[in-house]
Amino acid sequence: MPSVRRLIDWAVTLAVAVGFVLVFEAEVAKPYRIPSSSMEPTLHCAKPGAWCEGRFSDRVIVNKLAYRFGSPKRGDIVVFRAPAAAAKSCGEGGTYVKRLIGLPGETVSEADGVISINGKALRENYVLGADQDTMSGTWHVPDGKYFLVGDDRQHSCDSRTWGAVPRSSLIGPLLLTYWPPNRVSIH
Repeated sequence: MPSVRRLIDWAVTLAVAVGFVLVFEAEVAKPYRIPSSSMEPTLHCAKPGAWCEGRFSDRVIVNKLAYRFGSPKRGDIVVFRAPAAAAKSCGEGGTYVKRLIGLPGETVSEADGVISINGKALRENYVLGADQDTMSGTWHVPDGKYFLVGDDRQHSCDSRTWGAVPRSSLIGPLLLTYWPPNRVSIH
C-alpha cells in the first residue's frame, strides 16, 4: 500500500502545482513572444522577419495586476488587445505590444519624427534616429483611452493609424524579458 499512497501524494502535488501555475498565468503574470519589429531595438523579433534584429524573438512577462491597482503611465511598454480597426489597418488583430505615450485628455502630435504632448516635445531616448519616420499628424486622446506607438516608428502600425485604445483593453505593462538569456532584463 505505500506505493499507492506515494502515487496519490505525487498526483495531488502535481495537480496543485499545475493549478497554481494556471491561476498565476491567468491572473498575475503572463508570458508573451514578440512577433514583429515594431518595438525594435527595445524588444527583438527573430530574423528572417522583416526588420527583425534578433536571432530569437524576445519572450516577456506582463504584470496583469498593475493596472488593477494603479494607473498606466507614459513610457510603459504595454501589452493590450488591439481594437478592430487595427486588424483592418495592419492586417492582423489580437494582442499587441507598444509604448504608451498619450494619456486621456492629451493631444499627441508628430512632425519630422518628433512626438509632442500638448505642444511639448517628448523626450524619447528609446527611439533611435534611424527608427523615426516622417509621419505628421495630430490626435486627441479621448477620456478613458490611451495612445500607443512602437519604438520603431517606421515599421509600426499603431495608434497613429487606428486610434486610441480603451483602458479595458490594456492587459498590463512589461515586467521582464526572460528569453533569450543574453536579453534578460527588468522593465
